[in-house]
Amino acid sequence: MKKMIIPALTVTCSMLLANCSSTSPLEEKVINSLKDAEIAKAESFLSEKPVTVTAVHSERSAGGLHDFYSEGDYWWPDPENPEAPYIQKDGQSNPDNFSDHRLAMVRLSEITATLTSAWLITNDQKYADNALIHLNAWFVDTATMMNPDMLYAQAIKGRFTGRSIGLIDAYHLVEVTQSVKVLTEKGGIPAEQSAKIKIWFSQFLNWMTTHEYGIKEMNAENNHGTCWVATAASMAVLVDNQEIIKLCTDRFKNILLPNQMEADGSFPRELKRTKPYGYSLFNIDAFCNVAQILSTPDINLWEFETQDGKSLKKGMEYIYPFITDKTKWPFANDIYIWEEWPVRQSSLLFAGVAYNNPEYISAFLKLPAYPTHPEVIRNLPVRHPSIWLIK
Repeated sequence: MKKMIIPALTVTCSMLLANCSSTSPLEEKVINSLKDAEIAKAESFLSEKPVTVTAVHSERSAGGLHDFYSEGDYWWPDPENPEAPYIQKDGQSNPDNFSDHRLAMVRLSEITATLTSAWLITNDQKYADNALIHLNAWFVDTATMMNPDMLYAQAIKGRFTGRSIGLIDAYHLVEVTQSVKVLTEKGGIPAEQSAKIKIWFSQFLNWMTTHEYGIKEMNAENNHGTCWVATAASMAVLVDNQEIIKLCTDRFKNILLPNQMEADGSFPRELKRTKPYGYSLFNIDAFCNVAQILSTPDINLWEFETQDGKSLKKGMEYIYPFITDKTKWPFANDIYIWEEWPVRQSSLLFAGVAYNNPEYISAFLKLPAYPTHPEVIRNLPVRHPSIWLIK
């Protein structure tokens, strides 16, 4: 197969699209740094066919063909009794656990966001049309669609057919919802198609706010609670569910920030884990993702501060020195994928733009743009700046 060569683009974002006219210099700097790579990746995705949960089914799943299924990462066979229930090894992912559905969802996010990004940059309809093919397969086509729930996520052999914490697997739908939002608002996909896709997200949002799994995950006191808010907020904004938008905003102000952040801007619950560095990055990213999704001119979560001084600014001031120089990290090294972090963390991107901080953006651009390690990708659901920055 011949490798497709994409001509280098030398024009600026503002010359490409009228949509970019309201971007700030820092935003334009980011967009211009990745536009060639995004277009090249989008070209490679044009020939990719949709792969949904119906493509493969695990015999260990208690659900049906259309049900998302995954297994708890840190659970392993008991070496003394292979037939016994699995045992936990915190921070150590079992490579033999079923992960096909999770990988398929990550693939959906990657393809959809890349194609949407290329469409925004070039205004070439072929990218939006191809994104719609994948969206329809996952959320509209009754032959291939996923059921709008996660009853069987992060199961544990011999213990649970599904768990509340499995909902964190849906975190990778954040850039899918953002892609649908952008494609809808800017006319990339027909309104009637968008409406059908939104039905699925409304149903999933209802499930995650009413089912016991969703409620338990919402009330999680660590990064799981943050990711629940980011996921629910992205869907609520897409389908304009003002009740859930308010719920998520209130939880950010009154639950997440006050209860998870220490006075110095750290996250004590994440620092107690066997991967304190990676989890600290993951959680500050999730906090910043929430602020990016929910902030409006009237409600700016970037500037919000609790009565005792906790804020996103404080969180970024704490983690930033350790992103730019990991050797300064005062805690234990992560037991797994220590060398792979950091990459282009969404916290640097969104905080850099929100606070008009060139240092954050410069640090962001110096880091790897397209990580390949599956565990890094699993913990980095926001990877495509263009779909967030191009107005």
